[in-house]
Amino acid sequence: MEPGEAIGLRLSRLEAGALEEAYAAYGAAVRAYVTRFVGPSEADDVVQRTFLDVWRYASRYDPEQRFTGWLFTIARRRAIDSLRSRRHDVVDVDQARQLVGEDGRETAERYADAADVRAAVARLPEHERRVIELTYFADLAQAEVAAVLGAPLGTVKARASRGTRRLAGLMSATRPETSRSRR
Repeated sequence: MEPGEAIGLRLSRLEAGALEEAYAAYGAAVRAYVTRFVGPSEADDVVQRTFLDVWRYASRYDPEQRFTGWLFTIARRRAIDSLRSRRHDVVDVDQARQLVGEDGRETAERYADAADVRAAVARLPEHERRVIELTYFADLAQAEVAAVLGAPLGTVKARASRGTRRLAGLMSATRPETSRSRR
């Protein structure tokens, strides 16, 4: 039995602590999932409504089905409910095209590029990876990164420099046709 199914079984029995365990195990994944629908400003509310419904309808969970499928179905429905309740402002079509392109390919390419960058960052040595993540993904200044890591500012700057150079090398190695076309 997978961990999710064990949590689902405990929830269906309304066991104490099962909801907290479900949230601890899947809360971050549910938040990331619903953020794609409603954006970061509404994601926490949707996650809260999702887990409220998980508890409210726990007795309806069928242990024969995958718990994660049931959970993410509830999350999707709560996200759609949130979208439906929004006041719809009129958006100029030309402005929307400038943001995402005629058919959305640019957006897809940006997501693909972001996935490539994340994969390359994951291949960096731990000390460089941590500095890059805090600087670019957590949007911290180098002085703040130094405080978080308990390292001297000069060390953080050196790791950032080496890490970005190594990252550029990893990216050009994985996508040689792109690096040639951008020169």
